Amino acid sequence: MKKIFAIGDIHGCADKLYALMERIPIDFENDTLIFIGDYIDRGSKSFEVVNYLVDLKRRHPDIVFLKGNHEDMLQKYLEGTDRLTYLYNGGQHTLDSYLNQTKKTEFSPIPSDHLEFYKSLVLYYQTEDYIFVHAGLRENVPLEKQEPEELLWIREDFIYSRFKFDKCVIFGHSPFSEPLVLPNKIGIDTGAVFGNLLTCVQLPDLLFFSA
Repeated sequence: MKKIFAIGDIHGCADKLYALMERIPIDFENDTLIFIGDYIDRGSKSFEVVNYLVDLKRRHPDIVFLKGNHEDMLQKYLEGTDRLTYLYNGGQHTLDSYLNQTKKTEFSPIPSDHLEFYKSLVLYYQTEDYIFVHAGLRENVPLEKQEPEELLWIREDFIYSRFKFDKCVIFGHSPFSEPLVLPNKIGIDTGAVFGNLLTCVQLPDLLFFSA
């Protein structure tokens, strides 16, 4: 039976990502792998994380990479539309990570394949039984009409909602000490960057792997 593996917020924790990928029993030919967003910021190895994911995507093009609010903030920082919000939310760690890894002769500290990766990120992904999104959904709003800001930033209004969405929602963004499992939602951000574990859920078996 085809399985789905979804991985929570990485936030520059490259070593935990490498270890977790060694532990999940994924068959790339048949299973689906989904990353829930927030690959960068706060942790010290954002360059390494994105470099790993870019290579993974090159080898396995069908992997799903969602956009997190931190990737959105980076995009606004690079566009010059909002620099302070990004720096206030741990963006300097990512900038330092790139500056430490990039050759001084290069015009931009962020490699072109990394920039393309950021541009390719999607806001949500759905299957017959699940909706995957970074932060959550606004109740009583069809998926295609959800505001991007809500998909990337919503917290309490979604987490504490008892609204029965059409499908079970798998999300990250809000860190818990262990996976949050409720009838209408599963939260898989377990605060890797805050000293806790990086988590992956295997569906539909509801098995958890961590590193």
